[in-house]
Amino acid sequence: MKTIAISGSLRENVGKRDAKELRYEGKVPAVLYGGKEQAHFAIERTDLNEVIYSPEANFIEITVEGKAVKAIIKDTQFHPLTDLLLHVDFLQLFDDKEITMEIPVKLTGTSPGVKMGGKLVQKLRKLRVKALPKNMPQVVEVNISKLEVGSLFRVRDLEKGDFFVMNTPEDTIVSVGMSRALKQAENAKGK
Repeated sequence: MKTIAISGSLRENVGKRDAKELRYEGKVPAVLYGGKEQAHFAIERTDLNEVIYSPEANFIEITVEGKAVKAIIKDTQFHPLTDLLLHVDFLQLFDDKEITMEIPVKLTGTSPGVKMGGKLVQKLRKLRVKALPKNMPQVVEVNISKLEVGSLFRVRDLEKGDFFVMNTPEDTIVSVGMSRALKQAENAKGK
């Protein structure tokens, strides 16, 4: 999986006033969990844009005071009106500990049902995946080249890998439904 490097500075004071000053300076307060102890630090807001607004799932290498730690984003908090990033929680990665992440779904192939005029409906855009960091996929690929009109692809239809998909096996990822034009054509044939 792709790793994005960012750097931060350790926070001396932890509190509302300090966090407010950091945000005013264009920084975001952050906390790193999962290690022996929590680490409170601040990151430039612009450095986080590539990580947070990315369509793919990524690992992050955070460098604070010369120490580099591999992590993932566990939680983000945004301002309810301005959508300004307020706070980020990171979870430290260890090679022997499984993690759970939201991994995007990538559709591959061309559906014969869509070629016939069917409508492609993607119900799930992300899947909850549990795996060791080395086995975590960047995207979960779904091949739609066998989907006819009226057929669907469920979580249970995914090929088994070195990771476990935590969504319900009956959840539909993508389906090909009948479009209005195709329904009208079917009705016209029937008359």
